[in-house]
Amino acid sequence: MLVGKKVEKVFDKFKALDEIDIEIQPGTAMALIGPSGAGKSTLIRALSLIDPPTRGEIDIDGVIYRYPSIKGDRPPIPWPRITVVFQQLFLWPHLTLRENIELPISQIGIQDCWDRAKELIELFELKDYLSRLPYQASIGQRQRVAIVRALALRPKYLLLDEVTSALDVEQVSRLVECINRLRNEGSGVVIVTHLLGFARLVADYFMFIDRGQCVEKARITTLDNPVQERVREFVSFV
Repeated sequence: MLVGKKVEKVFDKFKALDEIDIEIQPGTAMALIGPSGAGKSTLIRALSLIDPPTRGEIDIDGVIYRYPSIKGDRPPIPWPRITVVFQQLFLWPHLTLRENIELPISQIGIQDCWDRAKELIELFELKDYLSRLPYQASIGQRQRVAIVRALALRPKYLLLDEVTSALDVEQVSRLVECINRLRNEGSGVVIVTHLLGFARLVADYFMFIDRGQCVEKARITTLDNPVQERVREFVSFV
């Protein structure tokens, strides 16, 4: 299980996250929703330890990281057990799209990941573009490469930050298929999204975040009739 307890993140004097509690069970998905700037992306960065909390605790399958930590004590990022796809994608600009997919796989050297990558390249229709550098590809192609790169690693926990922004309807459908497959294999998934329809298709639970605080956390079906007025107001406009 991936657990965050009383997670806080402070930038200078600005509190981006305020004592958030979150649990991701293996085989389930949680959608993080809320207005822009609410702290959703900051939360997945904290959960992955890429940008650890200022205060709080992250528990990754029983391995506990407490913050603030001892000065100079920065634990290794638990990659690829936790893999993140950021909205910015972070492809290596000097590598081809194929090399962007293959480099992380070569670091862990598992044949099944190579097989999964080939399958995903076909599924997301990337075969004809793999020799291009990122700047030669469309934003949609780059987004699909970042998704394939992450999915091929078969992470125990996959964190996705607005990864549908440049995908067409068919590609979103394929992503839904892949997320559901990953869940069926026992992985936990966290999805930051503004698309409530997408959230309903892939998530078991949702957490609504506003101004760094958890306003409501419930099963995804509760989005049809949220308890909190702030959440009802938000979903009525989306």
